[in-house]
Amino acid sequence: MGLRIQHNIAAMNAHRQLGIADAGMNKSLERLSSGYRINKAADDAAGLAVSSGMRADIASFKVASRNTSEAMALLQTAEGAYDQISNILIRLKELATQGTSANASQNTSDIQNEVTALLSEVDRIANATEYNGEAVLRGYGTEVNAYSDGLDTTAERAAIGLTSVSTSGVTDNVTYTFTATTAGVLTVTNGTTSQSESHTLTADGSQTVNFSSIGISLSLGPNYLRTAASMNAQTMIFTASGGKFITGIKNDSNHYINVTIDKISQSDLSISGVTGTAIADLDTINTAIDTLATSRAEIGAFMNRLGYAAANLSTIIENVQAAESVIRDVDMAQEMTTFTKNQILLQAGTAMLAQANMAPQQVLSLFG
Repeated sequence: MGLRIQHNIAAMNAHRQLGIADAGMNKSLERLSSGYRINKAADDAAGLAVSSGMRADIASFKVASRNTSEAMALLQTAEGAYDQISNILIRLKELATQGTSANASQNTSDIQNEVTALLSEVDRIANATEYNGEAVLRGYGTEVNAYSDGLDTTAERAAIGLTSVSTSGVTDNVTYTFTATTAGVLTVTNGTTSQSESHTLTADGSQTVNFSSIGISLSLGPNYLRTAASMNAQTMIFTASGGKFITGIKNDSNHYINVTIDKISQSDLSISGVTGTAIADLDTINTAIDTLATSRAEIGAFMNRLGYAAANLSTIIENVQAAESVIRDVDMAQEMTTFTKNQILLQAGTAMLAQANMAPQQVLSLFG
């Protein structure tokens, strides 16, 4: 064999293998101490990109799960108030049943006093019931119509014959411009989409004008007499008063739930004229009970829907987190096996490097 001292190839090879074992052991130590297979982009660039996206989704899904819980709490608050108003209506029916009977003729004033007090309490509950500072029994989740010409109240709308505005597909805080012509054509545009529909400019009766591509439906009363001169370039800005609970991670209608709660007051239930002493009050109160029951059933439906949404989110969070774990987390048992292997190789490599460094000393025997 050749004996050379300028380049100890065996030692160089042992040193290279020792470096590989040392690097492998250091990587295993990093993974075992952090619990992650990927600690930096160099460990797995593609895996880091995928898992980072999943991690962001998981964080959003967790917030979405809290959103559904808060929506449930809001609905429970409203439903509790509905329950009390339902009890009031039951009492009103009792009083009306008593007050309309001939044997109660000596107590009519007492009955009327209690009826008046109970009606006031209906309005008080409707106005005082709040969740997180926002009234929930005054039309929660429905649109607030801010008009550029100051038509902000129901009375002001009625004065021009605009009885109601349905906004199933409008975008919040976007300005919608309405123009009319004497030929009876009403046009709505939001800056990107425009739609024109015919309507009647006379006082022959109520009418509804639908703008399906815009997402607006106008209900016009019999006194709607707006002309091009008075209607031209009227603008409306629709701002949702709440009700949109994000239950997903995208700007998409499938990733949020619009919660609406009907307005409940004397006028909304049409019981303002109840005195408890007129036989017709029984029909009025029965109708109010049915109306309230329908609104309460809608709340129950929303609560059930949110319950399923919450359960689905829990499943999604669990599954996405499991997928992210497969990519990013380290298999501790497997990594410990690798660590043990590299530790043994490091010890063996150190011993072999010492032996390789001693081998060239055999050359000295040639000089004896």
